[in-house]
Amino acid sequence: MTPAPGGGEGPVAVVGLGLVGGSLARLLAARGVDVVATDTDAGTRADARAVGLRVADDLTDLCAADPALVVLAVPLRAVRTTLAELAPLVAGGDATLTDVGSVKGPVRAAALAAGLADRYVGAHPMAGTEHSGFAASDAGLLDGAPWAVTVAEPRAAAADEPRRLAQVLRLVTGPLAGTAAVVTDDRHDEAAALVSHVPHVLATQLLNAVAGAPVRDLALGLAAGSFRDGTRVALTDPARTEAMVTENAAWVAPALRKAVRDLEVVIGALETNGSLHDVFHAADDVRELRAAGGRRHAGPQEALPVGDGWTARVVDELVARCTAGAVVVGVDDAAVRVRAPR
Repeated sequence: MTPAPGGGEGPVAVVGLGLVGGSLARLLAARGVDVVATDTDAGTRADARAVGLRVADDLTDLCAADPALVVLAVPLRAVRTTLAELAPLVAGGDATLTDVGSVKGPVRAAALAAGLADRYVGAHPMAGTEHSGFAASDAGLLDGAPWAVTVAEPRAAAADEPRRLAQVLRLVTGPLAGTAAVVTDDRHDEAAALVSHVPHVLATQLLNAVAGAPVRDLALGLAAGSFRDGTRVALTDPARTEAMVTENAAWVAPALRKAVRDLEVVIGALETNGSLHDVFHAADDVRELRAAGGRRHAGPQEALPVGDGWTARVVDELVARCTAGAVVVGVDDAAVRVRAPR
């Protein structure tokens, strides 16, 4: 087995074997990375062992493997208690802590409360389905996926962050074959509100509108592609969606307020026979990008030297470039490879 990329000889430890945690553990194992995982549910642990994964019975057994990297893949509402339990178990080692949560600010706050902020690098794979649980996990879900990898602000508060950031980037761009946008927690949470959390709310509301309509059964019988696509994420476990949205309330609420204002413009135009041209053409440039393939990272690659080692300067440069749309596509001892947006 291959040790954790860039992180010493210990394995990658995955805490939580749901859709994302299970998919991560499966992919790492398939790529030959030394990985050990656990879950609070005995049935899930048994299912994971049945497919050949190395599974620990609890966090104590997991940490006894002396992991180089611990990936938290538990529900958002379990993060604080899990980190509190992890803290004394990793105190004697040098394990880096990361996660796969869709909100970053609250996870970093929980890491700070547990005394683990100096070990924490946030991460969020931008991939998922409306399904949940280990049975829904698949190594292909995260293979080549884009990730957000987040750092503290101000970064002077985390002196060891550059080294730990490099470790997470090696994992993402190495065995996971993905790309990484290195940004601050706030920029991630603002962007995730727009492209993930608000769509979940709107999809849920569309489902609710049909559920409460007098023509509910007729509408469902006539529903085709637009309703299917517009409500797919509303089929996600409602408790998971509620936790995601409430944990990112600071960014979701203003984005929803803007959506409400924009919808009021549509309503006003419909009621007064006004023009809707501007509404339906405001995002023409984004529509063109989506029609062309959706992803913007097709520009040239550039190597950023790290000959002096991973420093705050390197982190600042990555944050600046990635906030402007670039992504990290590879890491080696001499440089970080960055691809600019198209």
